[in-house]
Amino acid sequence: MLKPEKQQLVQDISDKFSRAKAFFFTDFSGLNVEQITELRSKFREKSIEYHVVKNTLTRLALRKLGFETLSNSLLGPTAIAFSYDDPTAPAKIISEFLKANRALEKPTIKVCVVEKNVLSGEQAADLINLPSRETLIAMVLGGINAPLTGLVSTLNGMISKLILTLKALEDQKNQIQT
Repeated sequence: MLKPEKQQLVQDISDKFSRAKAFFFTDFSGLNVEQITELRSKFREKSIEYHVVKNTLTRLALRKLGFETLSNSLLGPTAIAFSYDDPTAPAKIISEFLKANRALEKPTIKVCVVEKNVLSGEQAADLINLPSRETLIAMVLGGINAPLTGLVSTLNGMISKLILTLKALEDQKNQIQT
């Protein structure tokens, strides 16, 4: 039986898992306090929560939500990044952090869940190349807008030709009558 404090922690973690659009399990071993603080501040800038939680408590929270299969990745030091807005942001931040600190090999993504889909660390690395949600929406809207703009231009040109033709007929009729 868990102590009330631990039960509350499990409940809090479960709530974060259920609210997050994506969550990433990362291995942060080998990072010093300064590096972890820098990484946390980068996460905070994008409204991402980054917590180190005991693996046993995380397993209990995952079991409550039906993600028992993720328990296999909870070996060794694990931190969890919870993203509530942009599901790809944690992967991008980790990638940028590693580029800025080329001597480091950590943090690495062990596994992640994006929109209820479980991805391995290698698959999560592919998220880095995806544009943000806003960019994707703009691309889709641009793709929809382009044919419509072409249609409007074509119709506008046809109407202009019709008006010019009618004007020419009117001028010709006026010349015949005079």
